[in-house]
Amino acid sequence: IWWLDPELTYGNAKPFVFTQGHSVCNRSFFPCFDTPAVKCTYSATVKAPAGIQVLMSATQSTYLEEEGVYQFYMEYPVPAYLVALVAGDLIHADIGPRSRVWAEPCLLPTAISKLSGMVERWLAAAESLYGPYIWGRYDIVFLPPSFPIVAMENPCLTFIISSILESDEFLIIDVIHEVAHSWFGNAVTNATWEEMWLSEGLATYAQRRITTETYGAAFTCLETAFRLDALHRQMKLLGEDNPVSKLQVKLEPGVNPSNLMNLFTYEKGYCFVYYLSQLCGDPRHFDSFLRAYIEKYKFTSVVAQDLLDSFLNFFPELKEQCVESKAGLEFERWLNATGPPLAEPDLSQGSSLTRPVEMLFKLWTTEPLDSVAAASSVDLTKWRTFQTVLFLDRLLDGSPLPHEVIKKLSECYSSQLDSMNAEIRIRWLQIVVRNDYYPDLYKVRRFLENQMSRMYTIPLYEDLCTGTLKSFALEIFYQTQNQLHPNLRKTIQQILSQGLNPLPAIDTTAVATDTPAMVLEDKVSEATNGAISLRDVNVSA
Repeated sequence: IWWLDPELTYGNAKPFVFTQGHSVCNRSFFPCFDTPAVKCTYSATVKAPAGIQVLMSATQSTYLEEEGVYQFYMEYPVPAYLVALVAGDLIHADIGPRSRVWAEPCLLPTAISKLSGMVERWLAAAESLYGPYIWGRYDIVFLPPSFPIVAMENPCLTFIISSILESDEFLIIDVIHEVAHSWFGNAVTNATWEEMWLSEGLATYAQRRITTETYGAAFTCLETAFRLDALHRQMKLLGEDNPVSKLQVKLEPGVNPSNLMNLFTYEKGYCFVYYLSQLCGDPRHFDSFLRAYIEKYKFTSVVAQDLLDSFLNFFPELKEQCVESKAGLEFERWLNATGPPLAEPDLSQGSSLTRPVEMLFKLWTTEPLDSVAAASSVDLTKWRTFQTVLFLDRLLDGSPLPHEVIKKLSECYSSQLDSMNAEIRIRWLQIVVRNDYYPDLYKVRRFLENQMSRMYTIPLYEDLCTGTLKSFALEIFYQTQNQLHPNLRKTIQQILSQGLNPLPAIDTTAVATDTPAMVLEDKVSEATNGAISLRDVNVSA
């Protein structure tokens, strides 16, 4: 349960509270069987002060104004982690016949402009693929930057971090992913956290089928290429033999299942589901199977064998061909082998969008650097966001770059990137930091002074503290710590404390006089790993 003082909200007017149950946190909210294997309906009575709007992931709600009491009822069985509550200075606007958006007053116009009419389009596309939307309403609430993840698929009421509003393409993908969870994850749920891919892999596949229907195959292939790049980056960091790269991960006693949330759950799971769809020949045949799968198992929890047995029974000709035992691509190997996916999708339909990225990257990384004129003629403002972040991610992977290259990159693109969304800007600033490019460091300071979310602060602090700029990071942190949620503040303290034993003296004269004194913690959390930036693992639930 996250309690926020008014200054941690956008409006700075009223306190705010929200819950985040995934994976096993709702046991601290109410007594429950905190496992996805158990589902039930629920009702709740919530009393709140006047002026505080309360919402829950429920199909029915009423409000008794004279008593300040809200009553909620979820008529369909859900696992405990999908019970969610949010309360604060929230107002709403309808954006479709069965959808409304909730946000703080200062954010609502932006939310309306980004999503009006869009959600119904995505729901209709999903229904054409996977059958009726069974939850009644699909509302969205935008949460303050303290929300610890990007989005959460709470039924009837998707939670999304407000910070993503400025990045249109990421917003589209994140909402469509949560829409897909209405079928895969919420209606049919993985019975154990060891098989989280049954929700995330299937939801990612469904998300991409929806984007293909609404935005075309090229856009879907571009987004997939971006995510698979991130998967291989994570693979390189963790090692191909790491057990967390299995789809069926062994959950040891005492391990928080949330620690298993990684890109393998999403992208390796997606690749397996995509492989199954290719065995059918036509993805529409696979859509028909998934509709039958949802109809058979809705409101229950399943294991992988349920999905695979249903698949083979639905396609008896594939069962006769023993596709589950095809050499090198055995279903059991997909589930239990470490390492990268056994097969990846053909993304050639996205070449019109990915080829320019590959060409520009090659121009900047081929020695000698004699193609600056050609490279500088590329106008990144004309590119899609996913093209630009794919290009910057690849430059980031190659950092540190030769000084001449980073200098020319800044001359060509820095001013263009300044006006772009935060998903783009953070990547350029990470390049600046990893290359110790001092002329643009002031932009890093300015960015961190205006960001309060984990996904836009942690990666930069990790990079600053890995290199030679830790004192710069300390200075910024001391100046901005009061605007950060205590949980985020603690995480950054842990990052800053790595390698500081004993702590050096801090020049407090450089810190604002109203900044309270504080001591960095000596103990470094095992969960903090400077080598693996949240840039690589930042995904929606």
